[in-house]
Amino acid sequence: MKLPSELTQQLAANGIRLTKQREEVFGMLLQKRNHPTAAELFLRAKKHMPSISLATIYNCLDALVDCDLVKQVHADRAATRYCANLKDHSHFHCESCGAITDVETPFDGAWNLLPEYAVYHAEVSLRGLCPKCSAENKPVTTNQSATDVLPKSEIATQLSKLKTQNS
Repeated sequence: MKLPSELTQQLAANGIRLTKQREEVFGMLLQKRNHPTAAELFLRAKKHMPSISLATIYNCLDALVDCDLVKQVHADRAATRYCANLKDHSHFHCESCGAITDVETPFDGAWNLLPEYAVYHAEVSLRGLCPKCSAENKPVTTNQSATDVLPKSEIATQLSKLKTQNS
């Protein structure tokens, strides 16, 4: 995926060179906005760039986060996920299937804080059941992965296969 020139300029302004690997990782985040983990991005990238390593994926993500093109999304003790939506928004975490969805957060700028506080950044995380799980009356289990994200067992299997192939 060819990135728009303003994004390449933003990378350059932060002293970061646009490599094929960074372009691939960022392109994957822009194309499918399902808040993937680094391992999930690695498995997707291997299809287009067989020689890419998991360390390269992490390095690309670090560079993209450092220049504010990608946000990290933390969900409890789960693996860090990545989000390319740079508009002000919050995240909804489905407690049943594990999906993470971007949601607009209307905010009037007023917090109930003493005047001495200076707020520079706020993160709002909503939890509950997504429409699909709510309609299916699924029980809440926090160990499942999102339906459009590879299950942990699948990731482990794929990583094992890749390690065996590279040995």
